[in-house]
Parts: sequence; C-alpha cells; structure tokens
Amino acid sequence: MERLYKKLESYSKSDYYPFHMPGHKRNKASSAGDFTFERDITEISGFDNLHHAEGILKEAQENAAQIYGTKKCFFSVNGSTAALLAAVSASVNKGGRILVARNCHKAVYHALYLRDLLPVYVYPHEDKRLGINGGISARSVERYLEENQDVQAVLITSPTYDGVVSDIKEIAEVVHRHEIPLIVDEAHGAHFRFSDYFPISAAELGADIVIQSFHKTLPSMTQTAVLHICSDRVDVGKIKRFMGIYQTSSPSYILMASMDACMDKLQKDGQQMFREFTYNLEKARERLSKCEKIKLIEASMLQGTGIYDFDRSKLLFSTVGTSINGHQLHEMLRDRYHIEMEMEAEKYVLGIAAVGDTEEGFDRLCAAIEEIDAETELVSEAVESQENTSHARMKQLMTIAQAMDAQQRRYPLEESIGKVSAEFAYLYPPGIPIIVPGEQITGQFVRNVRRYMEQGLEVQGLSDTSAETICAAARNESGQEEDSPAKE
Repeated sequence: MERLYKKLESYSKSDYYPFHMPGHKRNKASSAGDFTFERDITEISGFDNLHHAEGILKEAQENAAQIYGTKKCFFSVNGSTAALLAAVSASVNKGGRILVARNCHKAVYHALYLRDLLPVYVYPHEDKRLGINGGISARSVERYLEENQDVQAVLITSPTYDGVVSDIKEIAEVVHRHEIPLIVDEAHGAHFRFSDYFPISAAELGADIVIQSFHKTLPSMTQTAVLHICSDRVDVGKIKRFMGIYQTSSPSYILMASMDACMDKLQKDGQQMFREFTYNLEKARERLSKCEKIKLIEASMLQGTGIYDFDRSKLLFSTVGTSINGHQLHEMLRDRYHIEMEMEAEKYVLGIAAVGDTEEGFDRLCAAIEEIDAETELVSEAVESQENTSHARMKQLMTIAQAMDAQQRRYPLEESIGKVSAEFAYLYPPGIPIIVPGEQITGQFVRNVRRYMEQGLEVQGLSDTSAETICAAARNESGQEEDSPAKE
C-alpha cells in the first residue's frame, strides 16, 4: 500500500509551489526556529481528506484496524480527548444516562457536560496505603445496570494511569446482556497488541469501542490517537459525525503521517523492537525490586477489588514508610539526575516505559533510584485515615451542565462545605476529577485539596489557580438556581 508518511516526504522535496495554506508556504526562512514546514500541508490533490477519507488516509486507517483486529479505525489528531467525546456523544442520546467509572479522565466529564448526560458512577476500590485505585469489578457494573435500566452505555478506563487492568471480558458480557455498548478508554494500552508480555487489549475481549493514544506508549507524535470500532453495536455514522465535530477541519498531515509511520514501523520491526524493550524492562524491574525503601510496586502489593491484570510498563515507586513523599522523589529525580517522570502523587511517582526507551535510559533510572534508596530513611507509617480517600463517594445534587451553567458565587474553600460545586478540581496529571460540577462540596474534599497543596502537588481545574476559593452553583431555599453572579 502507498504510505502517507512516504508520500509526504516525497512531496516535500518536489517543486510544487503552494498558493494555499498554511501561511509559511513550506518556507523555513519564514519563521524563527527549525520546523518541518516542508511537510506541513493542507488537503491538496492526492492527499485525501480525514473527514471524507477515500484514498491514502482511508487506507492508513484500514491498515491500523487490520493490525489491531478491529472492524474500523478512526484517526484522531486531537488525542484520546476527541475520541472519548465522540464515543460518548455517539453512544448516548442527549440528556440520557451513562454508567461511568468515577476515575475516568476529565475528557469524559466534558462529554457529559456537552451532552447534558446523567451519569451513574461506579467507583474503583482504592488502596489507601499506597493511594492507588484498583479496577472496576463486573459485579459492581451488573448491580448498577440492574438498578438503572435506562443506562445507554458503559464507560471504564483500563488500564488506569497506574497500569491497573479490569476484567474486560466479564464486564463486556454483563454489559451486553443489557444490550448496550461498552466503551473502554485504553489510552495507556495501545502497546498491548504487540507483545504477550502485556495484558490483552480490550479490543480483543469484547469491548465495542476502544480508544487508544498512540503517543502515550508507541513511537508516534503527541496528539495522535485512534478510536476503534469493534462490534456492530456501534453506529458508525454517528461516530464519524462526532469525530468531525470534535476535531479540527484542518488536521495536521504531520501528525497523521506520524501514525502511519508508527504502524508501518511496528508491522515491519515490531516483534524485534518489543522483544528488546520487554527484555530491558524486565531486567530493570528485577534490579529495581531489590531496593529496600523506595519500593517498585507490583500487582501483588495492591489491595483491592477489580485488579484483573497489571501493565508492567508502568513503573510506580512508592515512598510509603520513608522520609520523603512522592513530590520530593519526583523533584530529586528531575533536579539531581535530569530524569523527568510522568506523574507525582502523594505517596508514589509514576514513570512510563515504552518501546522507544533505550537500555541506557533504564540504567540511568535504576542507578538514580538506587542512590536515592540508599540515602532515604525509613520511618514508621502513620495510620491512614479513612478520610484520606482521594475519590470518596460524592453526592450529586445537580447535573454537570446545570451546575456549570448556573449563576455562581465564589466562596473561600473552608466556607464552601455543603454547597454545590460549579467547577472541576483535579490533580494533573492524571486529570481525574476529585470533585465534579454538581457534586456537594465536603469537608473531606477541602482537606484533600489542602493536603495536596501542602505536599507540593498542583491542584488544577479551579478558576482560582491559588485554590483558595471555589465557585458554587447559587441555589435558593427551594433548591432552584439563583440569579446571582460569581464574585471575583
């Protein structure tokens, strides 16, 4: 087949002159810096149109579907975000109900807002000692579906940001008994297909729509993702319509070519690449497991339900029982060793290993963790309070859309308890809300925010970036919204 990335490379060397956008006209001298302007084109003859693919882009997407064994594949140049928005919008009628795992990414909640959906939340178990969420159990999904017969779709995240995989096969069987589709946010699992070392992809286990971010764990550029259709329970026409709505009408050919090149490379050399990668990864995990204080987390250490499998490319380093916290470990790795990790949390740091990693990179990480481990002191673990749960069950008093669109008042955080949040708040990454608009603000939420900030973690989402105040939906005594503006 003709490859998009090769055709783009060839075209960049031709003598065609562009009296069309982009405005740089493929002229590097027109801008400061060295960008690949010569390959940055618009929809010109021979290069197809992502929103009406009939040629080279159609073939590229069909090739990706063939590699993953799915019925259809849609490229997303707006990451998993656009794909999640489209999947939810196409699967649930406006104003309808959806069963959602409470630890989903903020993009899912944005879809709930845009479509004015009524969510039913299923909560993962949280290992309070390590501060890590478990998976979603099929039993919980079945119970919520029995109690909410009008739910039109189910959406869960697997693997989680931390690598926890739920039993997708069993969950899919439960969901399909209710004759509705299962959407799986597999943004962090695009690599599963390429090695038996990793868990099996949801696309092979009965999920109806699977979203994957190529850029997270495969050699592809940032913002590249795909939406897989895996069954006939999905309305392809609606998916296509909403992918067109949530993506730019001028998609980057550089990004699309990156996805095409990624698939081509893995088709040709993927077996050898993943063989070397998993060998180096396992060797590093064995070495890191010998550290006495900074513990490399294994699936066996996680206490909770719904943990069906674990993605070993997620390197989680626990600081529980030591003299440092996750933020401090993250800073030490960055400042002293020039190793930038993916995420810092209260009690651990997350690093993502991927097929692009080198043996030298693994050696640097191992050496750094070993040095930090040697100088870190053990301390007695304080008894963790039940109130330190990150994703405690919250009371939903308004829909997300009602709360966000209501008149709002701003309150100091400590004075907001009992009111209805009109804003999101989350730690980013991973972007999982700790409060959602429409939920009642609790003392535990306020304590969580204060605790995160004291430990150097960044709370995002609130319009007050200092996190000293929060906007609440104004309500009168009858529970209706008041016509009063937010106080800035």
